[in-house]
Amino acid sequence: MAATTRVIWDDDFTAYDFGEGHPMTPLRLELTARLCESFGLFDLPEVEVVSPCEASDDVLATVHDRDYISAVKEAGLDPSSADPRRGLGTDDDPAFLGMHEASARVVEGTRLVCEGVWRGDSMHGVNFCGGLHHAMRDRASGFCIYNDIAVGIQWLLDNGAQRVAYVDVDVHHGDGVETVFWDDPRVLTISVHENGRILFPGTGWPADIGGQHAEGTAINVALPPGVTDSAWLRSITSVAEPLVRAFKPDILVSQHGCDTHVDDPLAHMAVTVDAQRQAGEAMHRLSHEVCGGRWVALGGGGYEAIDVVPRAWTHLTAIAAHRPIDPAEETPLSWREYVARRTGRPGPRRMGDVPASGLPIWVQPWSMGYNPESPTDRAILAAREATFAHHGLDHHFD
Repeated sequence: MAATTRVIWDDDFTAYDFGEGHPMTPLRLELTARLCESFGLFDLPEVEVVSPCEASDDVLATVHDRDYISAVKEAGLDPSSADPRRGLGTDDDPAFLGMHEASARVVEGTRLVCEGVWRGDSMHGVNFCGGLHHAMRDRASGFCIYNDIAVGIQWLLDNGAQRVAYVDVDVHHGDGVETVFWDDPRVLTISVHENGRILFPGTGWPADIGGQHAEGTAINVALPPGVTDSAWLRSITSVAEPLVRAFKPDILVSQHGCDTHVDDPLAHMAVTVDAQRQAGEAMHRLSHEVCGGRWVALGGGGYEAIDVVPRAWTHLTAIAAHRPIDPAEETPLSWREYVARRTGRPGPRRMGDVPASGLPIWVQPWSMGYNPESPTDRAILAAREATFAHHGLDHHFD
C-alpha cells in the first residue's frame, strides 16, 4: 500500500459556505485541519493528504437527478435564481456563488477515499469535509447539497463491492443515504440518532427496516434526548456492531457527525468528545475484524465549531492513521493561540472532556440485561426486535 491512510483536505474546502450566521460554518473545517496539522498528522509518512477536483456530472448522476444537478449549477451562478422546490435558497440551504463546485469537490473527496481503500492504495480513508447525509436524489436538505456518502457507496457497488455497511452516528437521522439504498440488499444502513419527534428530519423509526427486496437492511435507533456517554455507546455496541458482524461487509463506511455533543446548539444529546472518540475507535476495530480494515470515515454535522468539532475529527483522523491521541493530552499551544486570534475565544486546552480522560468509558454489554425503565434501552430493544431476525440474530442476546 502506498499509504496507510488517505485524508482529504485543502483550504479550498472552506468554500462550502452558506454565509455568515449559518450553523454550517467553514470555520469548523479550518480549525480541524489546523489541529490535525498542529499534531503533525498530515506530515506522517503513512498519511497521504489529497486535494480532489470536482466530481463529474456523470459521477453525481449515479445518485442525483441530472435536472437537480443543473439546478444547483444555476443557483451557484445566480443565487437569486435558486429553486426552493429543490431545497435551494432556503434558510437551511441558502444558495451561494460557486455552490456546485464546492459541493462537487466534497463528493469527489469521498469518492476518492472510497476508491483508495477499495483499490488497496490505502487501508483507511478520512474525509471530515464530507458526511452530507441528508441530500436527496432531487433536492437539497439539512445543509447538504449533494450526498457524497451515497455517491461513494454507489461507486463501491459499481466497482465490485458486494456488501457495504454504513454506520451513521450523527445526532440526526441519516435519511438521504437510507432513502437511496432503501431497497438495495447490498447496503446495510444503520443510523443511531435523536428521536425524530424531537429533531430534524423527523424520520428514522425502528419499524423502518428497508424495502420489500431489502427488509432488515435499514436499521434505526431512535434515542431520547439527553442521552449520555455510556448509554449512547451502548446503542452502538448493542445494535450496530452485531449487525455489521452478521452482515459481513466488504467495506465499512461510517459517518461521525459530532452534533451529539452536550454543547451542540442544534440538538439535545449529552455526549462528550471522549465518547465520540471511543465510537471512532469502535468503528476502526470493527473494520479490522470484519472486512480486513477497509474503512472510510466521514464527518457530518457538528455546530460547536471551536470547542467540539476540531477535537472530534482530529481524533477520528488520528485513529485512522493508527496514531490515536490520548484525550488527556493538551491541545498544542500554537493551535490555541491561532484559535484566539481567529475567533477571539480560547481553544479548548485538552483533547477530552472527561476529568478521568485516558480511561475508556465503561459500556454495559447487552448480555448483562435490559432495563425496561430506561428509554435508551427501549430504543435499542426496538431496533433489535425489528431487524435482528433478518440477520439470523436473537434480539434477546449478544
